[in-house]
Amino acid sequence: EIFGEIQRKVPKKARRSDLFIAEASALELGDYVVHEEHGIGQFDGLHTLSISDIPHDCVKLLYHGGDKLFLPVENIELISRYGGESSNATLDRLGAIAWQARRAKVKKRLEEIADHLIEVAALRQIKTAPRFQADGGLYAEFAHRFLFTETNDQLRAIEDVLGDLASGKPMDRLICGDVGFGKTEVALRAAFVVAATGKQVAIVAPTTLLARQHYQNFLKRFESFGLSIGQLSRLVTGKQATQVKEDLKSGRLNIVIGTHALLAKTIAFKDLALVIVDEEQHFGVKQKERLKDLQQDIHVLTLTATPIPRTLQMALTGVRDMSIIATPPVDRLAIRTFITPFDPMVVEEALHRELNRGGQVFYVCPRIKDLDDVLKNLVKIASSLKIAVAHGQMPVKDLEQVMGDFAAHKYDILLSTNIIESGIDLPTVNTLFIHRSDLFGLSQLYQLRGRVGRSKTRAYAYLTIPTQQLLSKNALRRLEVMQTLDTLGAGFQLASHDMDIRGAGNLLGQEQSGHVREVGVELYQHMLEEAVEKARHTTQDDEKTPSSDVWSPQLNLGVAVLLPEDYVADLSVRLELYRRLAHLENQDEIDDFIKELVDRFGPYPDEVDNLLRIMSLKQLAKKARVSKVDVGQKGVVIKFHKDTFERPEKLLQFIQDQRGLAKIRPDQSLFFTRSWSTIPERFKGCSKLLEEIGAL
Repeated sequence: EIFGEIQRKVPKKARRSDLFIAEASALELGDYVVHEEHGIGQFDGLHTLSISDIPHDCVKLLYHGGDKLFLPVENIELISRYGGESSNATLDRLGAIAWQARRAKVKKRLEEIADHLIEVAALRQIKTAPRFQADGGLYAEFAHRFLFTETNDQLRAIEDVLGDLASGKPMDRLICGDVGFGKTEVALRAAFVVAATGKQVAIVAPTTLLARQHYQNFLKRFESFGLSIGQLSRLVTGKQATQVKEDLKSGRLNIVIGTHALLAKTIAFKDLALVIVDEEQHFGVKQKERLKDLQQDIHVLTLTATPIPRTLQMALTGVRDMSIIATPPVDRLAIRTFITPFDPMVVEEALHRELNRGGQVFYVCPRIKDLDDVLKNLVKIASSLKIAVAHGQMPVKDLEQVMGDFAAHKYDILLSTNIIESGIDLPTVNTLFIHRSDLFGLSQLYQLRGRVGRSKTRAYAYLTIPTQQLLSKNALRRLEVMQTLDTLGAGFQLASHDMDIRGAGNLLGQEQSGHVREVGVELYQHMLEEAVEKARHTTQDDEKTPSSDVWSPQLNLGVAVLLPEDYVADLSVRLELYRRLAHLENQDEIDDFIKELVDRFGPYPDEVDNLLRIMSLKQLAKKARVSKVDVGQKGVVIKFHKDTFERPEKLLQFIQDQRGLAKIRPDQSLFFTRSWSTIPERFKGCSKLLEEIGAL
């Protein structure tokens, strides 16, 4: 009361998750792409074509037999990236039917998958679950104990989760937020809302160390709220474990935190209402199914920084709800990543630089048997430093002791296996070495890198590789991805790269799917979303099934349409802007885009103005089902999508009302006699005409 009300920023509009994928997959020269109508081609850059001395930016695509296709940038949404495994892709022939046949086959199979998914999701919708409302005063007091300012994304994720808990339907939400972006806070608040009503909450973590850290966090935050918290993992004695199990059964324990020991058949809960799964990529399919079997009406909240492809697919197709936390905490700096052959000089310099600024170092090895050799090397390089060793086969007490001592700053370096991969939060550790980084998987490397840089200090990660050894192609690609994804919040992009490298996987189980190879990763996503949407409408029977054909109106107004090189110099930025423009859905979004353009690049030239106006016209054309607009000196030719118009009688009346200034041509197109001498008149005239046709 004394300090007045907390000022909250108004959250910005949520960004669509598929746009994250689109931005993650920036096109590079030579990449394989998929055109909706013509199939697999090869991206050959942006080219400015001059048609009657008027410049127009086009994407150049190469097809089988050297055929070329130039796609105007305003129709760029017709192409999508093929995906990572393009080495076994073959280019399609322009105008051949093989592509349409392949696409139809995949579509049929996806519709079967979608029907099954919808069945599962519908069963979940039928079920009811207890409703939980955040108790005003108590909840506000709990939220106030959060020491940081929530980011917009964090607030939105918390809102989503509280909305799910209050809905009366079982929650199944994925919170995808980068390492250190505050997912745990979302879990804490959900746990508080449920536990405060006397129901039970279980938090499942993949490692004993992470379970221990959550336990300490929860104890600190829940202090003086009168809720009992227990932990169940290798770190508790047999006697304590028995006690925890009894308390869970009798209902004396409100919150339990543990490893997958919590999923054992011997554990019984009195009144379990919420399960929170942290770092879900570490759990096997069977363990996840076991979670679902615990009880049918349980709320499930999943936290992950790098969602494994199958989960990412399910969230993107709307079968699971997903909240993305993409904004980094204030003052957070990106981690500098170096991929380097092992060099004692580099190691020595990096160690001393970290210790001179009062920090500590993680040194991670892929296998326990490597620890001794690396320890000898480290002692040689820096004999004065205090080194602790930790791995998963150590006795529990020793591991606990080592971790506690390292956290208390009694050691300078922690030499360990990837036991520290999940959720260990030590803000003083800001340099990381990964020995033989070629032996780790992509999400492991990413998680390990996320163990440093958790404060306002700049962090450094050195991924070392052997000097005398050739690396496998996939290992090289993993390291390349790590090097390029050094921005904050790249976990989501990383999962889609992972989807490329490993294939997307079949949504319904462990069987890997070859469909992605047939049509490319992005189009596969899109087709699956469509199939799910179609199945949804079929089951509801309340609306007609949405049309699934993807098309993009072609507009030729005889004006220059491009982002000039002297306005946006970087080619990849231009491509990304074109791609974002193509996905804008209404005038408000175009206006926001214009503000961003001016903010980033300054006042824009006429060519950009034309491009933005073309985008507005494109939306009007789509609404009017017009597939082509050609403006010439004598007038304008308009062609309808698939040469059909839904209300032909109204269209005929409209043509008659034009008093001889409109006629139907033999090819089913319409010709309107107009004399628009200036560019603004063309835009204004086309806009009016398309609005009138759209209103029929």
